[in-house]
Amino acid sequence: MKPYLVGVDLGGTNIKAGIYHSDLRAVNEISIPTEAALGSSHVLGRIREAVRVLITETSIPLDQIKGMGIGIPGLLDPVEGLSIFSPNFSDWDHVHIINEMKEYYDFPVYIDNDVRVNLYGEWLHGAGRGYNNLILLTLGTGLGSGIVNDGKVVYGTSYSAGEIGHMNMYRNGRPCKCGSSGCLGRYVSAVGMVNTFKEKLRDGGTSLIQEWVNYDPEAIQAVMISKAYDLEDPLAIEVMHETGSLLGFGLSNVINMFNPELIIVGGGMAAAGDRLLNTVRETVSNHALKLSGSNCRIVQAELGNRAGTIGAASYAHSKMLGY
Repeated sequence: MKPYLVGVDLGGTNIKAGIYHSDLRAVNEISIPTEAALGSSHVLGRIREAVRVLITETSIPLDQIKGMGIGIPGLLDPVEGLSIFSPNFSDWDHVHIINEMKEYYDFPVYIDNDVRVNLYGEWLHGAGRGYNNLILLTLGTGLGSGIVNDGKVVYGTSYSAGEIGHMNMYRNGRPCKCGSSGCLGRYVSAVGMVNTFKEKLRDGGTSLIQEWVNYDPEAIQAVMISKAYDLEDPLAIEVMHETGSLLGFGLSNVINMFNPELIIVGGGMAAAGDRLLNTVRETVSNHALKLSGSNCRIVQAELGNRAGTIGAASYAHSKMLGY
């Protein structure tokens, strides 16, 4: 009997799930709608539905699955198996994921933060292979991050280490849902970059993007800024460089503090590639401590939207081995 692992990446819009051999080779990977607005019980049912689809499509019986990992956004206690709060879901307060799953599965189920399971994926199977000191950033709607220090994932006292996105960059900056203001993630995420672009339009700037969206600023998306950048649109270039510079200052602080060998940039914003990262690297070169900065590479993630499911399965495997 061949043992298999399941990895689940729970998102606000879609649930991505995969079934893998014990060496993490993919057997099948799927995505189904989360239907988050229907509440926690329904979302947990959707996770089980994703597992059902996986085993149906692969004809792998449940008794050949030896473990499952689930990545969940928000605050949680991975030891207790408790999701404390998640901003993406309604009716979601202190949801005990593990207890909810025990009724349905005989194999062990483990949970962790969605960014950390992405970290496990990129570290063990993607851009971070072979590194012992690295940081993963996920740049999308917000900025998430995970840290590996001396070969171990950093969790912290309340399992919330690595909140780089809430590093304060401005004393009186944009308000943040965390209750503070001027947080890095409010500027360098996809939403943050679009907000910067719209601010400059309100201040009198012009761009060919305005024609693309029929002069409706609410229709502007981050990918449009990259496209306009390639067409040498001055405002798009200005915003991309400003975003990269601010991220570079934030990462200079991170490099000085953690001395990583590698910083991996993932999430939707990673698609900007060197348009963004060249300015990030230049800023780090000029402002991080020379010894630390010169020993740290900044690269794009390799696994794309597969990182979460592969990482969740890897995380489950490591927990079962006692790591």
